[in-house]
Amino acid sequence: MDIYERLREVLDAHPSTAPKAKAIDEILRILFSPREAALAVCLSYKAKSPAVIAQKAGITADEAKEHLESMADKGIIFSRNKDGEKQYGLVPLIPGVFEFPFMKGGGTPMHKSLGKLWEDYHSEALGASFAGNPTPLMRVVAVEKSITAKDRIHPYEEVKNFINNAAYIAVSNCACRVSVAGCDKPKEVCLIFDGTAEFLVERGFARSINKEEGLRVLDLAEAAGLVHTSNNSADKANLICNCCPCCCTVLRGRTQLQHPHAFEPSSFEALVHSEKCTGCNICADERCPMKAIEIINDVASVKTLECIGCGLCVTACPTGAIELKVRKQVPTTPATVSEMGAKVLQEKGRLDAFLKIMQS
Repeated sequence: MDIYERLREVLDAHPSTAPKAKAIDEILRILFSPREAALAVCLSYKAKSPAVIAQKAGITADEAKEHLESMADKGIIFSRNKDGEKQYGLVPLIPGVFEFPFMKGGGTPMHKSLGKLWEDYHSEALGASFAGNPTPLMRVVAVEKSITAKDRIHPYEEVKNFINNAAYIAVSNCACRVSVAGCDKPKEVCLIFDGTAEFLVERGFARSINKEEGLRVLDLAEAAGLVHTSNNSADKANLICNCCPCCCTVLRGRTQLQHPHAFEPSSFEALVHSEKCTGCNICADERCPMKAIEIINDVASVKTLECIGCGLCVTACPTGAIELKVRKQVPTTPATVSEMGAKVLQEKGRLDAFLKIMQS
């Protein structure tokens, strides 16, 4: 079997998937040299030492370390420091192989070629495969200022807790907006936490920030009309993407591909108090990323089934006519990242393949 097809199969075993298509073959050939691809198929999603990886690959530890460092510098695998030693592991396509190479800003001929290929891949295969069946990997988190005190139901619904609970925070460019370049929304608003954040800062893909700076990034994103999204689990946030509907993989699963399980909406939905509404149209024209609000007889009306509960309409309403209310049917959020991953793998029929890679 061709080494790049073997690598694709390894990446396809992850919950994020890597479905077969011409575009992904070309992407992998741009990002991985043949020797790097041959070594990458010997990696696991759990970081291991160069010596262990080298033994599996049948090469020397020094040779393995050279190629592993090259791949980590390109952001197509990750590294971590443990007990004074570097360890290396695979990253999924999303977030990982797609995003990390664009976080330094792009703009080169290689990045332009990759951007076109990722667009083709998203439309033809990846977008639908990445979406949940039915458990999504990502969920919307409402803008903090849009939730009233009486409606705060879980700590994992409050985005500021993601910042306050993180041991290490980094901010980077939104790879989607760098790659697609479909709008002029702020780019440096992608927040990453803990081990992945440390890796990205060490390799120059992101910069370290403190909690106060992290909260300012959230405010900047809200002011720009970007939707907070994070991993669909209740235990901890690995990242906060601040998404637009024209560039970002998560939202475009609905706005472009109309996939019902592209992401999980928040536990809230927008409610309009008609007596306060002046029909200014700010919510419908400028804030709602899903076009879930329309003006009928000079009053805003919410299409509840299309509302994702982001809260952007609430914070922009000049008369306070919109509020977020807890949905009658609150989405079930997996308790942990591991539980979410296992559920998605079972639904997609990839659990055995993933466990085989993790145990190798």
